[in-house]
Parts: sequence; C-alpha cells; structure tokens
Amino acid sequence: MFAIVETGGKQFRVEEGLQFKAPKMEAEVGAEIALDRVLLVQGESGLKVGQPLVEGAVVRCQVVDHGRDKKIIVFKKKRRKGYSKKQGHRQDFTLVKVTGIEAAL
Repeated sequence: MFAIVETGGKQFRVEEGLQFKAPKMEAEVGAEIALDRVLLVQGESGLKVGQPLVEGAVVRCQVVDHGRDKKIIVFKKKRRKGYSKKQGHRQDFTLVKVTGIEAAL
C-alpha cells in the first residue's frame, strides 16, 4: 500500500516503513504526527484518487531527526554588464518515518 501526501508545499510518495526528508516541521524528535493531506491511496483493493483530497485518509508518521540539507549554490550573472552574484543556503528538513497508512478503499 502506498500514498501520495502533501506537506510543506511538496508532494511525497510514501509507503509503510519508509523514511523521507520533509520541509521543517514544528515537532519534537520521537513525536507522532498525522499527515491528513492525502492526495492518492493505492492498496490491494484498488486505487483511490482524491478531488483534491482523499476523505478520511491519514498517514501516521514518527519524527526521527531534524537537520540541514547540503548547500545549494545560487549564481546569477548578466553578461557584458560586470554583474555577478553568488549566494548559497542550506534548507532545514525533518526526517520522518512512516508508521502506517489508514484509508477506507
């Protein structure tokens, strides 16, 4: 069984036992969270696509860790103008482990 969930403005394909990096969430390490913005659920009995969300579907997760991703370089340049600008940033993330998918198919 898998589901597609939306969190932090991004969509993720999740399965039970899978760990993924979501944009930073305000939750303590070890806390249980419920992702209720489920866009699609697929199980043994079929596929359920939400319009836009699947009614009553919830993905249960546990927060494993918080961290910062690798540095991303942003380089801007205008040719023949003598303009160039180099910036970098590191995105905060929350490492989340999926513990269960609840949906009525």
